Amino acid sequence: MAATIRKAVRADVPQILSCIRGIAEYEKLSHQVEADEATLEASLFDRQEAHVLLCEEAKKVLGFALYFYNFSTFKGRKGLYLEDLFVFPNHRGKGYGRKLFLSLVQIAKEEHCGRMEWVCLDWNASAIDFYTSLGAKPMSDWTIYRLDEIDLEHL
Repeated sequence: MAATIRKAVRADVPQILSCIRGIAEYEKLSHQVEADEATLEASLFDRQEAHVLLCEEAKKVLGFALYFYNFSTFKGRKGLYLEDLFVFPNHRGKGYGRKLFLSLVQIAKEEHCGRMEWVCLDWNASAIDFYTSLGAKPMSDWTIYRLDEIDLEHL
């Protein structure tokens, strides 16, 4: 049976959280996961702040992609921002990540996005190789800045 890609529905929240915990563990950032099922359900399905694609085979989730739209002032239109792309370790190397990624590319085209962007950890050589094999270019002239909740409160 071939793996399929589909948009997540409300009933998928536990599997989405499992994927989030999986990528956090892989990135050695499990201690930063604050998301829970109620928060995800409200954010993804009540307020539609982001969207999720699931890769599954025989109703078993193999991986996911979570994305949302941003806006480029230079392009004058929206872009697709990939927050996370993750395939569980025991399912890697089978083309599922590529299938998820190309599904996002298709969505970006259908939505007339000016570009598609994401960040990748500097040490994640397999992800860097994957993205560059698809023609992605690193934006080495840019530095990401962040204010977390505590920083926001202090301002």
